[in-house]
Amino acid sequence: MSASTAVLKAESRLFSREPYTLFWLVGFPTLLLVILGLIPSFREHSADLGGRRVIDLYVPIVVLLALIVAGIQALPPVLAGYRENGILRRMSTTPVRPGSLLGAQILLHLAGGLASAILAIAVGRLVFGVALPEHVPGYLVALALAATSAIATGAAIAAVSPNTKVTTVVGSVVFFPSLFTAGVWVPVQVLPDLLRRIVEFTPSGAASQALDMASRGDWPDWTHLGVTALWAVLLIAAAIRWFRWE
Repeated sequence: MSASTAVLKAESRLFSREPYTLFWLVGFPTLLLVILGLIPSFREHSADLGGRRVIDLYVPIVVLLALIVAGIQALPPVLAGYRENGILRRMSTTPVRPGSLLGAQILLHLAGGLASAILAIAVGRLVFGVALPEHVPGYLVALALAATSAIATGAAIAAVSPNTKVTTVVGSVVFFPSLFTAGVWVPVQVLPDLLRRIVEFTPSGAASQALDMASRGDWPDWTHLGVTALWAVLLIAAAIRWFRWE
């Protein structure tokens, strides 16, 4: 336990010395929300959205974006880099097992994603008057599943990629479609019916719908929660199956 704690502390110090990563992980999602909120039409109530504003739709989306950045964009290159540079192999000969290092990185990126999500919710409320999630238990369940799915995706990407360069490419290939299915480009709620149904069977699309329903005061649809959970289980299994220490 003490060795794992020491690894976590050391990795935390290294993590805090990466301003570029911290900006994209913590600052970028909220910055995007602020930019969108400055568009006058996004702050106007719309009958087509059930009396809500576009900015109201985007807070859950930006929360999900924070988790996607943490899990898919930031985490895989770190895991792949440690393996490619032989750090995990060398650690296997010491009392500190490689799993402690991987666990620390997963925990740090998960914490960064959740901190970014909380910041986005706070800015949405204080700056643009977006209501806080009305169904808190449902929101927390959806958030936990979304975070697990995003981190599992990143771990699976690192597992199947032989080196850091490939990890970056594969991560980008997964990242941008995930932004679309999460609703960053166009909110899922306004997509054509057929396309929306397809998107809702992706991890980001299902999580986006679950977070939106909880934000409006409803318990998330069990289909959306189930799809997100199923993707998380499958991706965790893939990461465990194919990850190599060296």
